[in-house]
Amino acid sequence: MTAQPDGSHRPKVLHLTTSDSSLDLLLRPQLEAFQAAGYEVITASAPGRYVHAVEASGIRHIPLQHATRSMDLKRDAAMVRELYRTLRRERPDIVHTHNPKPGWFGRVVSQAARVPVVLNTVHGLYATESDPRYKRYLVYTLERIAAAFSALELVQSAEDVDVLRKLRVPEERLVNLGNGIDLERFDVPTPEERKAARAALGIADDEIAVGVVGRLVWEKGLREVFEASRRLPTRVPGIRFLVAGPLDPEKADGLLGPDLDDIMAQSGVEFLGERIDIEAVYDALDIYLLASHREGFPRSAMEAAATGVPVVASNIRGCRQVVDDGVTGYLFGVGRVGELCDAVAKLAEDPERRHKMSEAARRKAEADFDQEHVIKIVLDAYERLLAERGIAPAEPPAG
Repeated sequence: MTAQPDGSHRPKVLHLTTSDSSLDLLLRPQLEAFQAAGYEVITASAPGRYVHAVEASGIRHIPLQHATRSMDLKRDAAMVRELYRTLRRERPDIVHTHNPKPGWFGRVVSQAARVPVVLNTVHGLYATESDPRYKRYLVYTLERIAAAFSALELVQSAEDVDVLRKLRVPEERLVNLGNGIDLERFDVPTPEERKAARAALGIADDEIAVGVVGRLVWEKGLREVFEASRRLPTRVPGIRFLVAGPLDPEKADGLLGPDLDDIMAQSGVEFLGERIDIEAVYDALDIYLLASHREGFPRSAMEAAATGVPVVASNIRGCRQVVDDGVTGYLFGVGRVGELCDAVAKLAEDPERRHKMSEAARRKAEADFDQEHVIKIVLDAYERLLAERGIAPAEPPAG
């Protein structure tokens, strides 16, 4: 804990992720809010190009040179030693872990390093009921063991809460966290804003823009998206598919640069690359499409809904929490391209239906996807767990 010149106390909280992109793209609004609430916030992950944005917010970053998302026993063992030394040097009051690998070993190492408070956010269990039995057994066993080393499990998906209960994680350690976004940044555009956004992407008034946002990995259901983009133009003239997001070469199922030219030539999909103004992409869309095979609680679908875009999504954990089927969008069976095409076509051919679902999507976002609600749950957890260990709570800086 750090004492400030004005006498206020700043408990130190370290957020641990695998990659720096998670710190910037998923967690930065929360990190900034924790800092404003009086915590000394530090972060640790593999080094990368997103660190600058985190540090620009005044949040210190510790590079973990051995962190990797791939399974590499040698590097993982080195990572455990590196993390242990980091925690003994920094002596945080709280370690908050994220993502599968940091969640598994981070909770154990934090306890070994005698960190007073250890908690974990479950962004999505890395196995689902549709996965092979051996994978479920491995993932669920690791989760059950790691959960024994944390004071609290903040779980984004209500369905994962049920799974963890079945794994006999104590009820008092489970918190249904949900997920949230900035509802001011992602808002329904004015007619003028929508017109400008569509013009910037070359979308005509009579065209139907279907958008996909996310990392370019096959797990996101991109094969189904590309197949739909081949089938639907003959059924819905003027339909266009746009995909925004970065390549992810570290992932075994990541698309490679040369893949994109072939896909564009064969399917007509337009790749927009990674966009820092992603809200402008949502502003231009008529339909948002998420064909993922696995999700935790998908941020992109929440962002689209908040922008008033009906969402067509695979009927899986997380997506079921974002989409009220038949009200704010449609759900379809995972991998079922025919169902996907039917849902997109139903919306593309019915402007009035899109309008009603647009309004319903925004209402749901306001009720269920406000990041301020998530931030409050986490801050309340920090305060309670610190108090249980006799550590003074954070005090916002004077002035």
